[in-house]
Parts: sequence; structure tokens; C-alpha cells
Amino acid sequence: MTIVGLSLNSVEARRDREQMSGAEIKVNSVPRINDMREVSVPSLGSKKVLSMDFEFVTSYDPKVGEIKIGGDILYLTDDNKAMLKQWEKEKKIPEKPSLEILNYLFRRCLIKVSVIAEDLQLPPPLPMPTVKPKADK
Repeated sequence: MTIVGLSLNSVEARRDREQMSGAEIKVNSVPRINDMREVSVPSLGSKKVLSMDFEFVTSYDPKVGEIKIGGDILYLTDDNKAMLKQWEKEKKIPEKPSLEILNYLFRRCLIKVSVIAEDLQLPPPLPMPTVKPKADK
């Protein structure tokens, strides 16, 4: 089982100047799979893969802004029918593929959200490393 592609369809970002204050701002990022279907990919020899419509939302508390990324992720599996059947019945993905897909979305989207957050002067979704001076011995 492998992720074979990711395409972005939309990026929405906003910053609310009125809400900015000296208070601590909490950042929360959530990936969500909204839909799943089977598609053929010509570059894979017309092999059928699962195309999953996703949304990745980074929100701030207090509400100082929000960043949304939407797109499709292509997932190659040995048993498309079983995953599609479970999706249609429960709107769930089996645990192992779900972990792989969600971790991939976190890795790819958090990088993009970090750049957008910086442009909007919002806190980054991940703590950035800081360099500190050496301690005197």
C-alpha cells in the first residue's frame, strides 16, 4: 500500500486583526477525508487507485485566523473494493492505511501551512527550533 500522488485543489487563509492580542494562541491542525472513489491512473499502466478528497484545517484559539487546504490524495492498495466498501458503509478507513494517509497529510500540509501562517503573521502550526547560546561551564 502506497501513496502515489497528492494534488491541491484549494487553499483558503484568513487572519482576523481584531482578535490579535497578547493572549496565548493555541494552534490545532486536523486532516479529514471527505470522500473516496476508485480511479484509473494512466501513468501506472491504467492501474486503479483510490482517490480520496481531503481537507486539512489549521485553526487558532482564540479565533485569530484559519488556514484550509483541500485536495486529493491517490492511494494504491491491493484491495480497493474492501476499502471502498468500508468507506461507503462506515465512512472509515482501516487503521493501517488510515495512519499512513493521515501522517502523510500532516507532513505535506503542515509545511505549506507554516509558510502561509508566516505570510499572514500567524503563529506557526509547529514549534520552530531555536538556537541558544552555549552554557558557561
